[in-house]
Amino acid sequence: MSTSSDPSEGSIRPESTQPSHCSDNEIHFGPFKVTNQVFLRTPHSFALVNLKPLLPGHVLVCPLVPHKRLTDLSPAEVTDLFSTVQVVQRMLGRYYFHPVMLETGGSFNIAVQDGPEAGQTVSHVHVHVIPRIRNVSAKDTETPSDALYEWMAEEKGNIGGALWDRDHGHGHGHVAELQARPKPGGSFPSIEDAARTAREMEEMEREAGEYRKVLEEMGILSV
Repeated sequence: MSTSSDPSEGSIRPESTQPSHCSDNEIHFGPFKVTNQVFLRTPHSFALVNLKPLLPGHVLVCPLVPHKRLTDLSPAEVTDLFSTVQVVQRMLGRYYFHPVMLETGGSFNIAVQDGPEAGQTVSHVHVHVIPRIRNVSAKDTETPSDALYEWMAEEKGNIGGALWDRDHGHGHGHVAELQARPKPGGSFPSIEDAARTAREMEEMEREAGEYRKVLEEMGILSV
């Protein structure tokens, strides 16, 4: 896929100079070389196909610099990262969705597992972009929850584990090496909906006030 100068398609253009850790010939996702999986590279980001996609079209978008947490990215990197996510969405929409759905672009899950406790198995920021294709991989409208998020926290969503298996051989190696294999996690505790009660406005206003106070301490004022 090639990028476009049309604003509706995103304004991402390749740059001639790349970070020192990302040569013209090799791109790494955390410790794993993924050069051949990459289908788009921008000044600060790259997009790659997933070794073990949860659903058809499940791809990842990452910053070129291997930042561990989303808050580590510079403003320019954040802008480029999510602009790239938009471009990838449009591309997937053209590839997977029926032409009549292109006006809205169909449906997507966009997710970031920021940190190991959130299920991040590769310590390199990555955005999951997952098209939900009607009659193929769309959420069942009759069910209140979406199993996709449970899958992301299970072995089937263990991106780091899949890449580790590819490079080391599944089930092989010394005990210490096997212990180094990334493990899935980040699932939410099971909570019965009946146990959830609506909060009082006073409680929500107090919480909002506490958040505003922290933002003010950070020098960030609300408009």
